[in-house]
Amino acid sequence: MADVLFKKVDYTLKKLIEDIHMGEIGLPDIQRPFVWPRSKVRDLFDSMYRGFPIGYLLFWENGYSGEHRTIGASGKQKAPRLLIVDGQQRLTSLYAVIKAVPVINADFHAEVIRIAFHPLEEKFEVTNSAIEKDPEWIADISILWKLETNTFTFIQDFLNRLGERRALSSAEKERIPVAIDRLVKLQDYPITALEISYSVDEDRVAEIFVRINSKGTPLNQADFILTLMSVFWDEGRKQLEEFCRQARVPPSSNKPSPYNHYWLPNPDQLLRVSVALGFRRARLEYVYSLLRGKDLQTKQFSDEQREKQFAILRESQAYVLDLQNWHEFFKALRQAGYLSSQFISSQMAILYAYALWLIGKRDFGVDHYRFRVAIARWFFMAALTGRYTGSPESRMEQDLALLRDAHTADDYLHILNQQIEAVLTRDYWEVTLPNELETAAARNTGQFAYYAALCILEAPVLYSKMRVSTLLDPTTKAKKSALERHHLFPRRYLERIKIGDTRLINQVANYALLEWSDNIEISDRPPCEYVPEYERRFSPEEIQSMYHFHALPEQWYEMEYQQFLKARREKMAYVIRQGFERIREG
Repeated sequence: MADVLFKKVDYTLKKLIEDIHMGEIGLPDIQRPFVWPRSKVRDLFDSMYRGFPIGYLLFWENGYSGEHRTIGASGKQKAPRLLIVDGQQRLTSLYAVIKAVPVINADFHAEVIRIAFHPLEEKFEVTNSAIEKDPEWIADISILWKLETNTFTFIQDFLNRLGERRALSSAEKERIPVAIDRLVKLQDYPITALEISYSVDEDRVAEIFVRINSKGTPLNQADFILTLMSVFWDEGRKQLEEFCRQARVPPSSNKPSPYNHYWLPNPDQLLRVSVALGFRRARLEYVYSLLRGKDLQTKQFSDEQREKQFAILRESQAYVLDLQNWHEFFKALRQAGYLSSQFISSQMAILYAYALWLIGKRDFGVDHYRFRVAIARWFFMAALTGRYTGSPESRMEQDLALLRDAHTADDYLHILNQQIEAVLTRDYWEVTLPNELETAAARNTGQFAYYAALCILEAPVLYSKMRVSTLLDPTTKAKKSALERHHLFPRRYLERIKIGDTRLINQVANYALLEWSDNIEISDRPPCEYVPEYERRFSPEEIQSMYHFHALPEQWYEMEYQQFLKARREKMAYVIRQGFERIREG
């Protein structure tokens, strides 16, 4: 039999809560977005009340000698000895309710989880306004575990309030105290934990988790890494989360803010950027060793190694969160024709482009003008080809590995340009891209790149004198979108001529951006009817220019539908290429 890698430890709920409160067990989720619905918290308490098992917990010894430090609530004495691998949501629920500690919701706002209890029906519910007014309920069970609460006095007060509303039978007067006392004694509820030895490496911990979890829930790397950050660098985690919170909220004053129209980052995404900048690594798994101070060669834990790695991480994170860097980078996306997140299908493309931008700026000192053009071209290529959509970590690892041969700013730019040219070949533009545009996918990277090219080329909207870039401006808000995707050959018209295949009707090449008022007016009229009417608004030169930008063959409205699709796909690919090449001109 192989060596056992864990030990079984039996806790009571009270002991677990005390250990969390004192910092023996690190529980970062109190400060991080809590994802469980309130109904699951209610059901957790109901299961415990009825004596049902709620599953075991999985802890991992952190293996760090540590220093005495304050972690979380005031008064904590110990550095966390145990990290939570499985059971974070359950422990967060229990701790938040019993200690009445606010949790952070998905919008990064603090809120208290309030669970109610009906003693006569022995029923739990999520507190609402009706329950708060009903004396039959204990509106917030947290009060039962407060130090100042005397259970006997509480029960008498509850009976008196209820008795003022209605008469209580002798049986009710007996049942209510029993139910409340039983609820209070949930502190003695037994919970089993498996504690994995600190000597077990990160990969094996992940494997253990997957094997013992009957539901097959994957180990969430991001959650676990932010758990480690809470233990070893709580301030750094808070910086990430505050930055992410501010990025989601338009500033109410003229104060600098990370708010933008491109990216609403999560803390783990920004941590990825910091690791790429500081350590030239893309895989999140490398952060485990970094945060735990483990030497990758000797496999030993070292406070000295941890401090060295943290110094690099702190410096990198400060650079990542610098607002000047943040907003300067987004100018490169704008130069690439992408005006907002609306037409960006992969956040990973933004994330890794930001990492490359920071590396070039800080480590190679590439001059501002050339670098913005280079990153704009890189992002256009990455977004168009879906470079970071399949196996993004592996792809970025390869991209970062290429930089090992770079020593100067020219080296760095040469490597980026060499990669761009290797991907966007003549065959790609003339064969691959037209074929990739033969799709009805709603979020097609080729279609989005086409819209970006229209912005770069300052093209007018089809059958309008307004520019595409003007009407796609994300700062303009209205009830109706300024531009709408319109079927050039309307759906109902195609159905009338016996073309009913959705994949043909909704092909990328059958869509154009129109002002919403024109889209409504055209309705389901055939193009041979509405096109001549609209083209009377424009001069021959304007129509010729419009046909070029919108990839329309001559007399397209008279063409057989599938011939039109093929011809337009080729022209769209040409316009995308033209937009990409225009980026160089700034």
